[in-house]
Amino acid sequence: MSNHLFKVLIVDDSTFNLGVLRQMLQVDNLHPGELAQNYEIIAANSGAEALEMVEAEKPDLILLDIIMPGMSGFDVLTSLKKSNDTRTRSIPVIVISGLDSVEDEEQVFLLGAVDYITKPFHKSLVKARIRTHLRIVEQMRIIEQLSLIDALTDIPNRRQFDNTIATEWKAAIREKTPISLLMMDIDHFKHFNDTYGHQQGDVTLKIVAKTILSSVKRPNDLAARWGGEEFVALLPNTNFNGAMSVAENIRKAVANSEITRIDGSEPLTVTISIGVTSIIPTTADSVFEFVQQADKALYEAKESGRNRVCY
Repeated sequence: MSNHLFKVLIVDDSTFNLGVLRQMLQVDNLHPGELAQNYEIIAANSGAEALEMVEAEKPDLILLDIIMPGMSGFDVLTSLKKSNDTRTRSIPVIVISGLDSVEDEEQVFLLGAVDYITKPFHKSLVKARIRTHLRIVEQMRIIEQLSLIDALTDIPNRRQFDNTIATEWKAAIREKTPISLLMMDIDHFKHFNDTYGHQQGDVTLKIVAKTILSSVKRPNDLAARWGGEEFVALLPNTNFNGAMSVAENIRKAVANSEITRIDGSEPLTVTISIGVTSIIPTTADSVFEFVQQADKALYEAKESGRNRVCY
């Protein structure tokens, strides 16, 4: 497994059991191998506290006791799996319980747990189960990351853009801050492909993508491939003037880029048209119209001569 820090939530009303499990994992951290240096351990001693910590901490794995006063482990598991938050619903839960009947075990799995360990538990068994499920978490995380990257250009794809703009739009409304969008299109790209071939076109897309990415520098900014020869840049907390400056820098950088020829001859050049829109959104505004405005500005840039920025 990688050195990624996994967050493990232990839920048990017994201070003794919490201590044993915490020590078990902390000791594992001290020795190389297995899951060494991969745990951040958090703990809750009631079901209600567990749900609060899940909301605040978003752990990677939960070790859950069933028999607790007030809200039982069954209740906690039911609440987790009925959450409106898909990330909360997907957190794997290993039940560690003193109940050992087939019926109890069956109920736990029906409620969505991924594993069931009966007390008194064995250290090696608990550690092995944790390793297995965190390995699955890591594999799922890698798959998710790959699904958000454009295979050709190696920058974020349309799906990642859709996810990010949904989050940043809500933040801009909540914080009353500006958000800007750049919609970009490589000029005459169909003619370029027809002239130089699709392999050369792919090389060009990669170089343009890299150029755009290098021009979008802040951590929360996002450059992505929209599709075909179109790209987008989402600029949270950026006003109109800032967005226009970024757009002009991108336009110049692309125009000055040398496109490597696959046949080794003299490099090629391309230009890019950019549409810009900026807004301090309210609940009365929509992401769809926001994107439409950028697309409309891009259309104007292309219609008015290309290789320019319009808003």
